Amino acid sequence: MRKSVSNILKGTFLVNDDALKNWRMILFVSFLAFVMIASSHSADNKVHKIARLNNEAKELRSAFVDGRKKLMELKKESVVELKMKEKGLAISEIPPTKLKVKTLK
Repeated sequence: MRKSVSNILKGTFLVNDDALKNWRMILFVSFLAFVMIASSHSADNKVHKIARLNNEAKELRSAFVDGRKKLMELKKESVVELKMKEKGLAISEIPPTKLKVKTLK
């Protein structure tokens, strides 16, 4: 056991007769580590993108609700009446009448 730990620390396992087997394993593990790191970075980027899009969706939803609130306020009869008074128009005192059109045969 002590000798194998010493061989690992000295690096003699990389230059022995069966070193090709060790090098293949080292390269394979390095490749797996590289793939794992790349996958982790990709997942982090996706998480950040999702968070950014969620914030953007919240902002757009808030702007929509604010715009709808302003529209509902502007559609009120009292607000329309005030705007018309500013322009010199007033509400008619005579109610509208319904016209009936008769077709000739």
